[in-house]
Amino acid sequence: VQLQASGGGLVQAGGSLRLSCTASGGIFNRYAMAWFRQAPGKEREFVGGISWSGGRSYYADSVKERFTISRPDAQDTVFLQMNSLKPEDTAVYYCAAPRVFRGSWSEKDMDFWGKGTQVTVSS
Repeated sequence: VQLQASGGGLVQAGGSLRLSCTASGGIFNRYAMAWFRQAPGKEREFVGGISWSGGRSYYADSVKERFTISRPDAQDTVFLQMNSLKPEDTAVYYCAAPRVFRGSWSEKDMDFWGKGTQVTVSS
């Protein structure tokens, strides 16, 4: 499975962006999907994840109520809608997927990674 994240850019604080993660080379709808981010000088961190069916989603406390992950039926794409963006959301955002989801959204449990997309939020 190959993943490709896109949709990043420069936005003012309080604004919105929607990131996309498009998959190819596999049966996409069998995989749980996750978003991670890495800010300059910091470790990569979990942002949110969504089950293979799209029925359940999970978020880091820092983005709850502001970010929403979705995966429309019959599309090989997962979206990360980011609202009320803050300067501290500035990071490179990555999409990732585990080969088999075992209940952990840990970075080390992800088997497939897309190249990141830069999100910059200005104050």
